[in-house]
Amino acid sequence: MDENSPVFAIAVAAELAEMHPQTLRQYDRLGLVVPGRTRGGSRRYSMRDVVQLREIARLGSEGVSLEGIRRVLDLENENKELRDRVRELERALADQLISRPGARVFAATASGAAISLRAGARPQRNTQIVLYREPHA
Repeated sequence: MDENSPVFAIAVAAELAEMHPQTLRQYDRLGLVVPGRTRGGSRRYSMRDVVQLREIARLGSEGVSLEGIRRVLDLENENKELRDRVRELERALADQLISRPGARVFAATASGAAISLRAGARPQRNTQIVLYREPHA
């Protein structure tokens, strides 16, 4: 079960959110938190829905209007979708890099640091001469 699984009946979700079930119905009508539905039409809330209900209560107690709360929730949902998409793209990029052996080439510098090279490129040689003089005691 994940946070998006609609498993809680309205009475349980209302208790978890510390709200009256009628408030949940009102938020559903307003589109603030729209629960899943069973085949019979009963509302089923997910843990994510309960967290959003608590966030609505918190914002309302701070004086934010229902329209302001709707906007905050929309932005939070969009932010979550974008973060999920970034993670998805990062995984795809990592898979792509792993599936192309030899695509990443590294060399070591004189100090031992690793540097990335383009495939087929050679590292530059350091041809400097360094003189060492023993310090006089």
